[in-house]
Amino acid sequence: MTKIFETPLYPYVRCADQDAADQDAAEPTRHPVVVIGAGPVGLALAIDLAQQGVAVIVLDENDKVSWGSRAICFAKRPLEILDRLGCGQKMVDKGVVWNLGKVFFDERKVYDFNLLPEDGHKRPAFINLQQYYLEQYLVERALEIGRDTGLLELRGGNKVSAVAQRADGVVLTVETPEGPYRLIADWLVACDGAGSPTRAMMDLDFRGRVFEDNFLIADVVMKADFPTERWFWFDPPFNRGQSALLHRQPDDVWRIDLQLGWNIDREAEKQPERIAPKLKAMLGEDIEYELEWVSIYTFQCRRMEKFRHGRVIFAGDSAHQVSPFGARGANSGLQDTDNLAWKLKLVVEGTAPEALLDSYDAERVYAADENILNSSRSTDFITPKSHASRVFRDAVLELAEHHAFARPLVNSGRLSLPATYDGSPLNGPDCAAMPARTRPGAPASDAPVAGGWLIDRLGDRFQLVTIDVEAPGTLTIDGIPVERVALSAADDPTGALAARYLGEAKSAVYLMRPDQHVAARWETFDAGEVTKALQIATARSDNAGRG
Repeated sequence: MTKIFETPLYPYVRCADQDAADQDAAEPTRHPVVVIGAGPVGLALAIDLAQQGVAVIVLDENDKVSWGSRAICFAKRPLEILDRLGCGQKMVDKGVVWNLGKVFFDERKVYDFNLLPEDGHKRPAFINLQQYYLEQYLVERALEIGRDTGLLELRGGNKVSAVAQRADGVVLTVETPEGPYRLIADWLVACDGAGSPTRAMMDLDFRGRVFEDNFLIADVVMKADFPTERWFWFDPPFNRGQSALLHRQPDDVWRIDLQLGWNIDREAEKQPERIAPKLKAMLGEDIEYELEWVSIYTFQCRRMEKFRHGRVIFAGDSAHQVSPFGARGANSGLQDTDNLAWKLKLVVEGTAPEALLDSYDAERVYAADENILNSSRSTDFITPKSHASRVFRDAVLELAEHHAFARPLVNSGRLSLPATYDGSPLNGPDCAAMPARTRPGAPASDAPVAGGWLIDRLGDRFQLVTIDVEAPGTLTIDGIPVERVALSAADDPTGALAARYLGEAKSAVYLMRPDQHVAARWETFDAGEVTKALQIATARSDNAGRG
């Protein structure tokens, strides 16, 4: 049976730009936004922009989804983002929901942990799903939007070979099976992966660490009765002196990670005859399996110094890289797009200054540094590089088996959490009586509300969430509409809404950004205060330079 990653989903088709008369002129066809890369990040950004009315073109030299599962672990916050893009439910329906993880030292279980979130959330803490399924759902959604609105065009077999930036846009040269053509993008977003050709063409690079270790990452198709849990081993008998990971995916596919060490023959280690003894030692001599995908990784924790370079913006792996411990790669990339899309929309339509895009750089560099810090700590614990570090790690593991105080020190990968943009230049006033978890810069916390979930009522526009406060149904401030979402704590008998949004306050007014992050909050409604906060949140106030 043909697998999804073997099927062209967006084959090359000659586009109108190739036939335009201005191909021989000084000025080729101009487009508001062009995205390079049809992976999860590029597709998510394009869908988000098109849903907000911005015309966007996606260029990719391929015509298929990624081969191999690659990213498999998707956290609650990205699932909420994908809900807004029309793909979240498909992800949950197909994915494997899990919440229990176990950590082993040698053959002994030293502790387990439960990631099940508190009650009162629509989405689970994590699901496992092969990246190619996410890409399939995003491609299908992108093509649907393109057919229905004409705002999104996905061009397969289109390889960007040159990028020339100027004051009013970016000139791209695109290679196709029928020859090259040119176009101009008012704004170019590079979502072309860790080896970003765009980054190379602009002579930009990463800063950070490369960890001197190698990991075999394999997707193994097998019938197995292991539970749906994340199992991580330190120094197991089947991989002495190293580490290992086992995780379930849909379709009887299992992700297996095996630490190999630094001085290895990478090509030899990928051969089936070298992999088979390792898998049999881990899973049993009688195991029957099929290797679906194999790769060897050297983990890196690096980022670009800046994510915005004039009219070229970088997102996802093209902007930052982390080790896979903690599932922070694809999850953070989706949060990049969530942060960028609404800002780009306001700039394109002329209702916010270009300075708003500098806040993308400020907020997502902050988030990348947080992810790099956590990922580096995990990698240092998993792969100690000195005798003293290994002695410390092994002592922590020994203690964790019997003493609860040591378990938080065990680091097999701090799992992905969304960033709170503390100190963001877009943050407005705070209210000390309200919970810290929903302070300005924080992502919305879901809660039950009348008729469903709060998270489903937020996003894609500025909103004023009022809890037991009167306010106008709509406001228009400097051409930007602000829609009221009227709530009452009495409508939630669980008390979750009050606990997450009121705290010690009796009432609340929250100005929410289009990406479901809190911009500002007060106990009472004041039109003047809301106006000032919106100006800050759209970089149209002197206060927006702070932070």
